[in-house]
Amino acid sequence: MTLESTEIEGVYIIDNFNAADDRGFFVKSFNRYSFKQNNLDFKVRELFYSVSKKDVVRGMHFQLPPHDHEKLVFVPTGSIMDVVVDLRKNSSTFKKSFSIELSAENKKSIFIPKGIAHGFKSLEDNTITVYSVTTEHNPTADTGIHYNSFRFNWQIENPILSQKDLDSQSLNEFCKTNPF
Repeated sequence: MTLESTEIEGVYIIDNFNAADDRGFFVKSFNRYSFKQNNLDFKVRELFYSVSKKDVVRGMHFQLPPHDHEKLVFVPTGSIMDVVVDLRKNSSTFKKSFSIELSAENKKSIFIPKGIAHGFKSLEDNTITVYSVTTEHNPTADTGIHYNSFRFNWQIENPILSQKDLDSQSLNEFCKTNPF
């Protein structure tokens, strides 16, 4: 397992250990020692997954302090275009986005620190996305920004979105009261 830094500080792409033989394959999606070597003290408090149709866009989600969390995301079935936006006011990459394809085929994960909005576009039907987070879900702290309110080309004309995601505030609106 190796962690590669990205253009957004604290966001890592993880090349997960994997092995294959005539039975199938094995993937290790988390290793505490590898994280500690990169000064990441990641302690999972919740783990959940979503199943998405092709062209579903989920996001851009995060929780507000003090319930904000770090997140580890991977895709054991299908593929997504995973997207993050830096919401940290004092960051050199404030308001910048980064994306990477996560898939069952490439077996990569993404680590997302606090203060980063997260979302994705499903590239295949029945894509499973697994999330591990460091805090429990808190409905009063759960929020997001509109997926189309920052400079990112989703390469999709008619995304499938939840009403909650459609009603999300823009990045600029969020920044007026940004607690990060």
